[in-house]
Amino acid sequence: AAEQGRRLMICLLCGQHLKKNLTFGELLFLKKEEGSLCLACYSNFEMIGEEHCPNCYKKGVSTSCQDCQLWCKEGVEVSHEAIFTYNQPMKDFFNRYKFDGDYILRKVFSMILNENLKKYKDYHFILIPLSPERYAKRGFNQVAGLIEAAGLSHLDVLGKREEKASSSKNRSERLATELPFFIKEDSRIPKKILLIDDIYTTGATVNRVKSMLENAGAEEVRTFSLV
Repeated sequence: AAEQGRRLMICLLCGQHLKKNLTFGELLFLKKEEGSLCLACYSNFEMIGEEHCPNCYKKGVSTSCQDCQLWCKEGVEVSHEAIFTYNQPMKDFFNRYKFDGDYILRKVFSMILNENLKKYKDYHFILIPLSPERYAKRGFNQVAGLIEAAGLSHLDVLGKREEKASSSKNRSERLATELPFFIKEDSRIPKKILLIDDIYTTGATVNRVKSMLENAGAEEVRTFSLV
């Protein structure tokens, strides 16, 4: 137990021992985060403030952004929520977690994800999947890692065919690509769905999958991402 306690008192990002003499506020923070992240590292992440696109949470705009206006013209009503901006510390986090395979980092945002997803208790969670080839190479689904570390469950409804990674495509390529996702055979589509991904950029992935789920019988599909 003592050894476990020492391990929990090391920041997962910087590897530094968390200081022993804590203020009351810091103690509450570390209790919530299970000692996984020091305050210095956590403060590097930038939460989306009050001013954001009401449809997709893009920072710095107060009315529907250009991307959401384009989706509206295509008949897609964007209903997305995100927590953080994609600043450099967040890019570094995803490089380590997603691309370097540092799987323990799935725990970094467990508490804040749990708190933010409580309001969706009436929704069934469905995650954006990886192709079998991508999964075999990475060894895990990064979205599933984040959600499961937050103590939440999800339905295994979607599959994906192998294609060029979306992170290597520009906007026009992402929007023009034939949808590689599909609903698995004999899957039951819930009426209310929260579709979850890790990063939202143009919305090309989640909004097209959202439309696919709606066409399959879902009555309400909202979308969510960490960033």
